[in-house]
Amino acid sequence: MATRKLRAFKNWMKSQHVECSDALDVVVTTNSSAVSVRALCDLNVGDLVATIPKESCLTVKTSGARQMIEESDLEGILALAVVIMYERSLGPLSPWFGYLQLLPYSEPIPLLWSLSQIDSLLTGTELHKIVKDDKALIYEDWKECIEPLLTSVSLQLKAEHFGVTEYLAAKSLIASRSFEIDDYHGCGMVPLADLFNHKTGAEDVHFTSSYAELNNDADNENYGNDKTHSGGECLQRSDLESSHSELDDDAHSDKHGNDDNEPTKVNSRDESISGSYSEFSSVSEDDLTVLEMIMVKKVEAGAEVFNTYGSLGNAALLHRYGFAEPDNQYDIVNLDLELVLQWSSSRFSHRYSRRVSLWRKLDYSGCVSQNSEYFEISFDGEPQVELLILLYIILLPEEVFAELDLAVSITSGFEKSKGFNLSKKDIALFREGFESSNNMLLTDGVCVALLGLAYIRESLYGSNHLEDDIKSLNCCCLVKEPKIYYSLVLRINERRILERLRCYASAGAIMQTKGGKTRKRAKFE
Repeated sequence: MATRKLRAFKNWMKSQHVECSDALDVVVTTNSSAVSVRALCDLNVGDLVATIPKESCLTVKTSGARQMIEESDLEGILALAVVIMYERSLGPLSPWFGYLQLLPYSEPIPLLWSLSQIDSLLTGTELHKIVKDDKALIYEDWKECIEPLLTSVSLQLKAEHFGVTEYLAAKSLIASRSFEIDDYHGCGMVPLADLFNHKTGAEDVHFTSSYAELNNDADNENYGNDKTHSGGECLQRSDLESSHSELDDDAHSDKHGNDDNEPTKVNSRDESISGSYSEFSSVSEDDLTVLEMIMVKKVEAGAEVFNTYGSLGNAALLHRYGFAEPDNQYDIVNLDLELVLQWSSSRFSHRYSRRVSLWRKLDYSGCVSQNSEYFEISFDGEPQVELLILLYIILLPEEVFAELDLAVSITSGFEKSKGFNLSKKDIALFREGFESSNNMLLTDGVCVALLGLAYIRESLYGSNHLEDDIKSLNCCCLVKEPKIYYSLVLRINERRILERLRCYASAGAIMQTKGGKTRKRAKFE
């Protein structure tokens, strides 16, 4: 079955003038139907390994559903989801049938998991609340925008092809496979380009509109895919939340070469996909008509050719693509400001409210998403400096805090204060904005606070321990239980970051002890 589908896809590519180099081999695993791309000979940097006409891409502009979508005022990813559902509803009559039949019905992203699976597998992780919110928001999208299409007599759409399940399936394909094509087409499905698997920090092939674009990237030493989230930074929670729209901000990458390893280019298509679709398939005159996949790294014969979806942590990878990577260096853990305030309240009653206010007066804040404020803990366990500053201020002795608060209130800024004499260390701390003095912030109290916060955050995972998760992962079969496997990878990586945070705090406390005396706090005359 898998071989027959692959053969049909290759025939479809030929009919649509999608050219794949003879130096590449598209492979389908019989048991899992997983697709990968391998090099049949050595590939070198700059080799053109694929050319894909934009008219062969599945977008709102090329689909037969364009008129219905535009008349219904649907836009963006929601519109692309309707496109996928519509073309699938046509079966073999769809011009993209040869492409769509190779794709899985849906991708195993958490959005498609049951609520019980989400609760049991993602509790405590960065994804738990976000995925549950996504499911509710996506249902609202369907109810508001898709269901009315089914009641239209003129459209005569069949409910079995446009239900919530079909909508979620389409959204999962978009999340894991779509590319940003250009300003005219927007986001779309790019045949062949979406077959290359991801490997963090290991981009072999680059998806681009032209050689000129790639050359510009090379000059800047910045090979990245045409995706919304790329560029080498960890995703913040704001990149994950409200992802019923953000799941749509994805793309991939792909390239091509021939069997003698010489780049092969193809002529632009002169004709759009035939039938009733052609009247909707014109592009602007200044728009390049083909997409290219170009090698950006040498790949030896027999090796898999990887694309990269960006420098993403496991929360983002599992959220959008349905997998996670062990020891992902782009992983982070977030500590909610609310959690910090709960810790402070349990120790100091309502002291924290005035102290948070001072922290804000000094122009500090955490990372802010539409639903929360939080602090990031990096892969190596180092907390965001704004968290250290907040804890430092919360732990100031009352008399020191009162003087500092008064100084800031009177002068509307610490720098302008002339009537208060702080110790030289504290003046340096505040004037330099703390950022360059992390060690000075690691007082005994701050280190103890970090340890407490790490244990509180750890408790969100439940009663089992990190060692229990590691044991479960070692006994888990990826092929048979991918949801359990990848959720465990996510949990383990996050819990190891919290473990490093505790080590960071403990090392800070030891450093203070070895210093011979605790750093003096602000003094006023």
